[in-house]
Amino acid sequence: MDPDAEVAFEFVPVIRQYKSGRVERLVPVHPVPPSVDAATGVASKDVTIDAATGLWARLYLPDLSVRPISCAGAGEDEDGQRRLPIVLYFYGGGLVVGTAADAPEHAFLNRLAARAGALAVSVEYRLAPEHPVPACYDDAWAALLWATATSTSSAAAAPDPWLLDHGDAARVFVLGFSAGGNVAHNLARRAGSSDLPGGARVEGMALLHPYFLSPSCDTATGKDWVRRKLAELWAFACGGATSGSGDPRVDPVAEGAPSLRRLGCGRVLVCLAEDALVAEGAAYYDALLASGWDAADAELLDSRPADHEFHLREPDSAKAVILMDRLVAFVTGGNQ
Repeated sequence: MDPDAEVAFEFVPVIRQYKSGRVERLVPVHPVPPSVDAATGVASKDVTIDAATGLWARLYLPDLSVRPISCAGAGEDEDGQRRLPIVLYFYGGGLVVGTAADAPEHAFLNRLAARAGALAVSVEYRLAPEHPVPACYDDAWAALLWATATSTSSAAAAPDPWLLDHGDAARVFVLGFSAGGNVAHNLARRAGSSDLPGGARVEGMALLHPYFLSPSCDTATGKDWVRRKLAELWAFACGGATSGSGDPRVDPVAEGAPSLRRLGCGRVLVCLAEDALVAEGAAYYDALLASGWDAADAELLDSRPADHEFHLREPDSAKAVILMDRLVAFVTGGNQ
């Protein structure tokens, strides 16, 4: 049989790879260019972070002539110029599909940047199988160093003027949706054991419907087929080098996994939805408290019965509005 027609791995409707190595990404993507958003006044642009790996990000800068109430008490430099919190964002897609330029993700970042008065950095991390895990984690770390850099010596590319002139590296928030939540967790885990340059600090991490897998979780969800395929997808994203069982990168609550108390951030928000991995999200939150996190610093938002990615598909729904309100309060410290 023609190896370009014989399937080696398939997860419909996500991805298919043939024995020749050819990859078909089945999830529809609708990329849009950076722009000035008419609805929010947020400006965006695409910036290369590391030309050697192809890593880039889409930056979102809110209208600086508008000072939303949510920015009361925001940081200022010695010249009295307003400094904006930096939100480092990672999109979903099972680590194998997706893009920072996708229209729903782009619209979500416009709304968040405007509402929170934040400078958002949506990271275009490398995808498997062409770039197996841990390439996505390496890209996340490189993006964090770049977003908080104050000189060319501390990042692969020169710091961006938007970040230099308006960003507050002492108030960085890491936000990830689905597989992006997995990336965000692993980034915060690394930040807990590695120093950031120049006083940069990850103040908070928000996980939206995170992609974790744990055989110890209660899986009575009626979605066993999806869970099995997600486990296969993890192994596929890792180049077949792991089954996922006990791997702390995808099973943060596994026996022997690093304590969540050592996450390199000051606050955590875990958001749940009605999906195949809700048990893992709930177990992650419980593990935070069990590890010593104070309930005031570890928040939970349960949006059920709304399902996975409802906030992207139906941004004006009641549940999506509540989710956005919580994210804004999380970034602004409740100054709304």
